[in-house]
Amino acid sequence: MAKKKLTQAVYLKWYEDMSFWRKFEDMCSALYIQQKIRGFLHLYNGQEAILAGSLLAMNKGDKMITAYRNHVQPIGLGVDPRRVMAELMGRVDGTSRGKGGSMHIFSKEHNFFGGHGIVGGQIPLGAGIAFADKYQDKDHVTLTYMGDGATRQGALHETFNLAMLWNLPVVFIVENNGYAMGTSVERTANHSEIWKLGLGYEMPCQAVDGMDPAITYAAIQEAVDRARNGGGPTFLEIRTYRYKGHSMSDAQLYRTKGEVSEYQKVDPILTSKEMLLKKKWATKEDLEVIDQRVKALVAECVEFANNSPFPEGHELFKHVYTQEDYPFVTE
Repeated sequence: MAKKKLTQAVYLKWYEDMSFWRKFEDMCSALYIQQKIRGFLHLYNGQEAILAGSLLAMNKGDKMITAYRNHVQPIGLGVDPRRVMAELMGRVDGTSRGKGGSMHIFSKEHNFFGGHGIVGGQIPLGAGIAFADKYQDKDHVTLTYMGDGATRQGALHETFNLAMLWNLPVVFIVENNGYAMGTSVERTANHSEIWKLGLGYEMPCQAVDGMDPAITYAAIQEAVDRARNGGGPTFLEIRTYRYKGHSMSDAQLYRTKGEVSEYQKVDPILTSKEMLLKKKWATKEDLEVIDQRVKALVAECVEFANNSPFPEGHELFKHVYTQEDYPFVTE
């Protein structure tokens, strides 16, 4: 497939989507401090360009699976953000009726397969989903995301071996934000070029600037096209940066405020805004309208979640072994 043109409409959508994801996560942070969101909470702030570029490269029917930094991906795929917020707050109108929580968002309808709390656990699952599509002769590709820490798991190597052996339609994407939980990439192995792990399996692989949605899109589109056309897997190390800690409990003692501020200069939301203004695709007033719309939608998500009840005790015994139909889910 020819690469899509990066038009005014694309950049306007990127700006609005990324702004909403950022504000959504900021609100989650505030709700966590208020103890309205419990357990763990991992925010996506700073990494939005990866999702923005990925969504532009995907076709209907393509799949996505990731780790536990997974609140905004399903929203990007079309899941109602109000239901995602309800899930984060443990309410019955959430995507898993309040029982999955922040690390386990799923949507069968929108081909989002999680949300996995086990580090690296989603890597073989992504290959398995791709295997199913190939076995059933479906023209779909699975995008499988992981953090830099997950690349040190043995399951990655087992998965790479089989994915290449079976020529699966899967794209493996490392969202390398530099620190895993709090340990720098340089301290986890004798090499820091993670993308080179693909070379041992003769898998196409490269490093990508993950702070720019346009660059990210180009790399993912090439990989998706390769997979869809029978060329097999690709391994992308997309280099990004998270502005928040690993989770809300992270004191971030392993990095300086100066380092964070340097990466904030290449904030994908800021650079997309600058692009829109530079090309005169939008005025400051136009962007302010978008910002107000984003703010209102985030408030609507919180109101919806607050008005949703907590699950009753008998919910513990539902959906354990079988999938029961929900009135708000379409097959």
